[in-house]
Amino acid sequence: MMRRPRATTAKAVVYNDNDTLDSDLSFSQVVSSDEDMEEWRPPESTNATSTAARGLKAGGMKAAPKRTTKPKAPKEPKAPKVPKEPKAPKVPKEPKPRAPRKRAAEQKSTNTQRTTGAKRKKTNGDDLEENKCKPQIDFPEEQRVDKGESGVRMKEERISFIVSDQTVGWADEGTSKAGLQVKKEEAPEDDFNFDEPCHKKQPFRETNQQQRAALPESKFRSLKNDLNMNWDVVEVLSTQTCVEQWVCANIIMLLREENTVPFMVRYRKDMINHMDADAVRDVQMVFEELCSLAKKTQSVIQTLKKDGVLTPELEESLRNCRSADDLDHVYSPYKKGSKLTKARRAKALGLEDAASAMMNSPHNLDLTAWVKPGTEGLSSVEEVATGVEHILADMIAKDPETLTYIKALCERSYVTIQSSVSKTALKEKEQGKSAQGQKKPGADKNKNKDFDKFQLYFDFTCNVQRIQPHQTLAINRGESLKILTVKVNIPDRVKSDFTQWCINNRWRTKTFAREELRAIIRNAVEDSYKRLILPFLTRSYRTKLTSAAEKESIAMFVRNLRQRLLVCPVRGCVIMGVDPGFRHGCKLAVLSHTSQILHTDVVYLHNSGHQREAEKLRHLMIKYGCTKVVIGNGTACRETESFFADLISRRYFHPLDVSYCITNEAGASIYSVSPEAVKEMPDLDPNLRSAVSIGRRVQDPLAELVKIDPKHIGIGTYQHDVSAGALKAALDGVVQECVSFVGVDINICSETLMRHVAGLNAGRARSIAEWREKNGPFINREQLKLVKGMGPKSFQQCAGFIRINPQTLNSAKPLPGSATTVAEKTAPKKSKGKAACDIPTSLNPLDQTCIHPESYHVAQRFLSLVGGSVDQIGSAGLKQFVENKVTTSCIEELAKKVDATPETLKLIIDGLTQPPGFDIRQNFGQADFKRGIVSMSDLRVGAVLTGRVDNTTLFGAFVDIGVGRDGLIHKSNITLDKLPVGQRRRSLALGPGERVEVRVLNIDVQRGRIGLDLIRVLQ
Repeated sequence: MMRRPRATTAKAVVYNDNDTLDSDLSFSQVVSSDEDMEEWRPPESTNATSTAARGLKAGGMKAAPKRTTKPKAPKEPKAPKVPKEPKAPKVPKEPKPRAPRKRAAEQKSTNTQRTTGAKRKKTNGDDLEENKCKPQIDFPEEQRVDKGESGVRMKEERISFIVSDQTVGWADEGTSKAGLQVKKEEAPEDDFNFDEPCHKKQPFRETNQQQRAALPESKFRSLKNDLNMNWDVVEVLSTQTCVEQWVCANIIMLLREENTVPFMVRYRKDMINHMDADAVRDVQMVFEELCSLAKKTQSVIQTLKKDGVLTPELEESLRNCRSADDLDHVYSPYKKGSKLTKARRAKALGLEDAASAMMNSPHNLDLTAWVKPGTEGLSSVEEVATGVEHILADMIAKDPETLTYIKALCERSYVTIQSSVSKTALKEKEQGKSAQGQKKPGADKNKNKDFDKFQLYFDFTCNVQRIQPHQTLAINRGESLKILTVKVNIPDRVKSDFTQWCINNRWRTKTFAREELRAIIRNAVEDSYKRLILPFLTRSYRTKLTSAAEKESIAMFVRNLRQRLLVCPVRGCVIMGVDPGFRHGCKLAVLSHTSQILHTDVVYLHNSGHQREAEKLRHLMIKYGCTKVVIGNGTACRETESFFADLISRRYFHPLDVSYCITNEAGASIYSVSPEAVKEMPDLDPNLRSAVSIGRRVQDPLAELVKIDPKHIGIGTYQHDVSAGALKAALDGVVQECVSFVGVDINICSETLMRHVAGLNAGRARSIAEWREKNGPFINREQLKLVKGMGPKSFQQCAGFIRINPQTLNSAKPLPGSATTVAEKTAPKKSKGKAACDIPTSLNPLDQTCIHPESYHVAQRFLSLVGGSVDQIGSAGLKQFVENKVTTSCIEELAKKVDATPETLKLIIDGLTQPPGFDIRQNFGQADFKRGIVSMSDLRVGAVLTGRVDNTTLFGAFVDIGVGRDGLIHKSNITLDKLPVGQRRRSLALGPGERVEVRVLNIDVQRGRIGLDLIRVLQ
């Protein structure tokens, strides 16, 4: 293909396409250059823009001067290549009259690969943004090359925590179909690499076109009007989360209709494309940030309008902002209380016209005409030139195209973050040494201890693309304690290349300029870079690094908490909870198999009368038939463990076979004095309440741990260095998710547990408890509609997660005439505004399953189709009927017959075939009970042990190997070949509660540290 003759000539530029940095950690999750480039794109594309983009893509620092091109006539596209199994074919659009030019090398390499998709490159930024994150579209090779060169990187995504291959679908309450295989139409998963970002898991795409067509456009038009910004919220959300636009649109609609995340994940799978709860929460968080940004922008516009400084151009710039950093950069010069900027002072002197003339018609500009002797700032030509420089510097610093170029230039350069010990900290340490032995030695010791913690960062330098999240948070903490000073280093080459580009391209005068005027422009560019752009880039890097580190830390908290909550309960046995102690003794609580308190006591195991205390223990164990002892891991834990291990080894409790385990008691003391504990155990001493809590944490971890603020459970790291609001929202969300997916028996669960069910809150949970106490147990889910405060939306959200278990219903003690009371309660509700409806008082077997009431009619049709009945739910016979039907007909055909979606039918099959009392936690590990003890001195380097992961951090996993000290598996020792296939898509791949086989690498007895190597994860 011959290149069209140009209007002007330019020197040939040699481009180096391979001039890129090799990074094992994509910085796109921290500083998304592509998002920033789209964010700062001016409304109409100019020749300068395209020239700069080409120069930057090619890696050359010198760009061709401005030139014009004649519009090319649109060509007929060649026949497209036939893709393999197309999911959502893209309809080619008509080419625009003016197509962007390509480099000669690129044209030569791509002429043979041109397909219909080659028309995807559009001149406006909106079209580029729309196509940026569509993982399902098969782009031609030419487009992939272009995107790779421009630095477009997919955002790294966190996959929800998966314990084993058997529990991949735990959000759907697992599967009880051992022999029933329901095939899912899923795309094969690619191999995973820890160093590469992975995409959102969206395997089911059959209904994509249907969902796109069904979107209510009026609602999103209303949403855009509410936000009143210059960008489309769906497109921006899709770009920032790398989720398809139709999925983002559905999630926004569901959120605006007040649907909860657990409800969406379980009962609206087809609308969210099978995304997991973590992925939906990520989209929700970004959407809330965008809404908050729009609200803040409106507030800023109103403030500026009130101050009389709002101009149409400024308002346009504010409405184009897509992040809080961008908004702050535009708004900061106009904030109240801030000093009047140099540019605004120069504009107040009337030099704005001079600055405009400098760029448009410098051959006619005479600076002496602006001199006004006696006026400050205009008294000489030098002062006038300085004022013009300040105005130009401000224009350069706020120009979207200029900021796009400098950001992309930094993205291609070796930008580092550096920390060093602060002069203040060194001075305080010297003063502490000289004053040692004087007053307040304890405070000095604590200061020195904090000082020593940051030795790794006293002379620390790292590429911003490679720095780890925990390093960012540690540096931030050291800076806040005034122990470290931190700065971002941008190479000098960036400044020289940026200056050259500005003078020769973007800020080149339209006509000839004299040497003194060119010097003014050069000074303005250098001043803008040093005084305005460099601080902005530094703030931007620090903000984005911190934001990414906080998100990763919060994700670690979420994953650890989920694993801690979903530990399999230990049921059917009497348990003794022990809160160990020295001076005040060990507090005991004997709990029945239903967690009722049978006995509480205090024993002093570490004093001289320990033999008498041992006899008391044996009496209690034999009296209540207690075979399990749960010891808290606090003070005196090792001594108490040794005491019990010695008694067990001597068969002191014969004929009982007694074993013990150690559990994390974090938060037990805080809970023991909380209002919930006082209400639940009003007559018990707070110390004995701690023993009860420790025992119940093993009997039913979920029911007990929801009573404690998630921050106090002792999970994750850098808890106080992340946003408290974001952390609380994320942890509350995962608690709601776990409680909802496990399900609650409405007739026996506590009020505290109920308030964490999706759709319920503290007030509704209290109303349910009061209704239950007044009217007796609930007979069916429909009776929830009689509860005060339970509207249609609340019922829709919570009904599927609430169970009516016939066994507990029969064992409950209904009040006399409770059925009559329920029937009579229906009538008065008419006067209170409740919908008049007949609430049945009979038991519905479907109420004990995960099937939502809105799908009961589908379940009945399916039962009729397979020849079963509701009385057979969970039976082997019904399971066989369903299996035979699914074998002869596929899920899609059956779904059409019962008039439902395949996702709904799969959930109904799960609910009908799961055995009564099914618990998704049965596939998760239980607490480890043992009978002997091993000390740290017994360990040897190279010894192979089994243990359980106690906590995971951003740098590794801590494993309890039974020696009183947790060992650390550094993340460098957690490699792909040591992990099950189902766990290879997680960022660290291990979580609390998982059993592992490890090898001892090193032992530091003095510091109490054990280094471990992961051998394998035990299934």
